[in-house]
Amino acid sequence: MSTTNQTGQAIVLGGSIGGLLAARVLSESYAKVTVFDRDELPTESTDRKGVPQGVHSHGLLARGRQVLEELFPGLTADLTTQGAVAVDLQRDCLWVNDGHRIPRVASGLEGLCVSRRALEGYVRNRVRALPTVEIRDRCEALGLLADGDTVTGARILPRGAGEEHHPADLVVDATGRGNRGPTWLAELGYEQPVEDHVDPQTVYVSRDYRRTPGDSTFTAFISSPSPGAPRGGVAIAAEGDRWMVTLLGVGADQAPPTDPEGYLAFAGRLPAPELHTLLSRAEPLGPPKRMRLPTSVRRRYEHLTRLPDGFIAVADAMCSFNPAYGQGMTVAAVEATVLRDCLRQSRRELPRRFYAGAAKVVDVPWDMAVGADLRHPTIVGPRSRRTRFLNGYVARLHVAAARHPAVGRRFLSVANLMTPPPGLFAPSIAARVLWSGRRGAPQVDATPVAPQNDEKILTQVAV
Repeated sequence: MSTTNQTGQAIVLGGSIGGLLAARVLSESYAKVTVFDRDELPTESTDRKGVPQGVHSHGLLARGRQVLEELFPGLTADLTTQGAVAVDLQRDCLWVNDGHRIPRVASGLEGLCVSRRALEGYVRNRVRALPTVEIRDRCEALGLLADGDTVTGARILPRGAGEEHHPADLVVDATGRGNRGPTWLAELGYEQPVEDHVDPQTVYVSRDYRRTPGDSTFTAFISSPSPGAPRGGVAIAAEGDRWMVTLLGVGADQAPPTDPEGYLAFAGRLPAPELHTLLSRAEPLGPPKRMRLPTSVRRRYEHLTRLPDGFIAVADAMCSFNPAYGQGMTVAAVEATVLRDCLRQSRRELPRRFYAGAAKVVDVPWDMAVGADLRHPTIVGPRSRRTRFLNGYVARLHVAAARHPAVGRRFLSVANLMTPPPGLFAPSIAARVLWSGRRGAPQVDATPVAPQNDEKILTQVAV
């Protein structure tokens, strides 16, 4: 239970998934929470200008589904009633990594295949129904109000009206990749956070297809690009009896074509033929849509020595990931729980405590995504000994995962933020990885993974 007893006011700048989840946890501690968003927010589940990635393939990782179900009890049941598909992420999904398939067996890792617009619309309706929360659209955030070392509110410009000043005890920047949070801090005399940048040099092209009963043995298909084959493809079952399909290429001249014939031919160049087979007979529901992925950015707020009270950044405003790995919504959800837990302790030094906790959440998916990007020689970025070691180990792990379902499950558990990365080096996993580099067809070993708390974690091997 909150120690603050719902007092004071909080403002959230940005009404996408990250902002809505922040508003949900803030409603436990503040008497009034106001969400401002620049867009005209739809009343139904439709795509909107402020979420350009919304038309591309989405889904909830296991940890994301777990957290959202905790924050919004009944979410999975409600969304599946609307056509979303609950999945066991190993049994129901076909994963192909470096050309190696993870055996499809029950794993207990529960994900959710759902479009971004359906999930965001559902979460927005649940947040809007909270008695202490108000959502105002068509309102642009201009900057912060401050008194000394404390942020005391935000400057807001409603569309078609004059500037408004809104007081608050806490302002949350959830304005996404294009946020101006560091600039706002600089205007108040604070140092801007150091930023880490990695350009994934990736182009997406997405297209929806009609999904009919029996047209596939899987609920989702994920074929990841590799240095030797810098092409990938994703197909995710979604509401509306659709397949959300995304093809992607990494590096110059690797972008998927946008013409229907070229699009289908590109799918035929993936290491697994199932997606090409599916698209060859499925009915397209619209033209292919292209998106050049922006640079991944991590803003190191946790390293600042001087922070104002009353202001924090969350979700993409703090760290925007390469969306090819599907981590963004799940990380935003876990960050919301960090914010909730910090507020339950106290409001004293909230920014510093939140950034310290959020950094631990971001470390894992950031290192995984950046490490995977840096496998490609065209990607610019520092390649430490640790990065090179981990990438070499994971390459062998993919070979082992094709032979041992237990290795595949552990990899998926780490990728879904359910298990810390050292779990990949547990003795029962490492032994299979180190002995599975031999030639020959994979032999499936159904031996289950030993409980992690009985294993010695080898965390220092990459130093």
